[in-house]
Amino acid sequence: MRYSPEALTAFVETVASGSFSAAARKLRKSQSTISTAIAHLEADLGVTLFDRSARHPVLTPEGMRALSYVQAILAASDKLDELAVWLVGETETRLTFILSDTLNPDTLADLLGEFDKRYPHTEFECLIGENEDVIDLLQKGRAQLGLTEARDTYPTDIGAMRLPMQSRMDIYVAHGHPLAQQGSVSEEQLRTWRELRLNTYLENRNMPARGPVWSAPSYLLLLSMAEQGFGWCALPCALVEEFSGAKKLTRVDVPGWPQSILIDLLWNKKQPPGVAGSWLRHYLQHWRGKQ
Repeated sequence: MRYSPEALTAFVETVASGSFSAAARKLRKSQSTISTAIAHLEADLGVTLFDRSARHPVLTPEGMRALSYVQAILAASDKLDELAVWLVGETETRLTFILSDTLNPDTLADLLGEFDKRYPHTEFECLIGENEDVIDLLQKGRAQLGLTEARDTYPTDIGAMRLPMQSRMDIYVAHGHPLAQQGSVSEEQLRTWRELRLNTYLENRNMPARGPVWSAPSYLLLLSMAEQGFGWCALPCALVEEFSGAKKLTRVDVPGWPQSILIDLLWNKKQPPGVAGSWLRHYLQHWRGKQ
């Protein structure tokens, strides 16, 4: 390739992130490394890609035209990497998969059963993560595949596939909670009670002052907190049915709920899944079981 893959990636990530510093954080590089890579790409192309006169870099007309070509080059490179893995045909000795509590337990049970039949000698490790934590684990090479609630964009080094399944989320409280005794509850009324909210390790979001909040990095831990009556929580319906059912939790009638959540399967483009990982990806992509 005439142009450095690192420079092409830096260019696309800067556009996606909005600044050299944000791109550097996403790619785990220094800002000077990103700036230098893009400067070299501009020298190779003979055009200026960004107008740097403003606070944040802005694409020039030449940069806008170059962007789609660079994206196509990187996409083709990813396809070639995946083809190389498939041609070699090596099965991983170990596959690490980051699960989201939004995944229906029936799907997981079917997946594990089929995986055991096909790859009995591959060590299968399951991690639990949500949202930004999933992306971080993949970027660090700690896992090969991961599930997360769907979003529109991902870092340039993360591959994504929308799965043909959805997770239903609803509002739950313990039977003894005051909200369980009421009829329909408005969003305004709901906010006057303590919320149990998902808050991942990496995001570490500051809780807005719209009501009292407790947080945890997994839905299963939030479910346990809700069962103990500490507050209300938006939880995956399948998770509640699997681990609590009607024994300890009851749904709160809130307008607009339950809601459906789309799920994406992610992987690190720099370390594409091998034979077993590719099978898992294909299995989930075409899964048509109980939702």
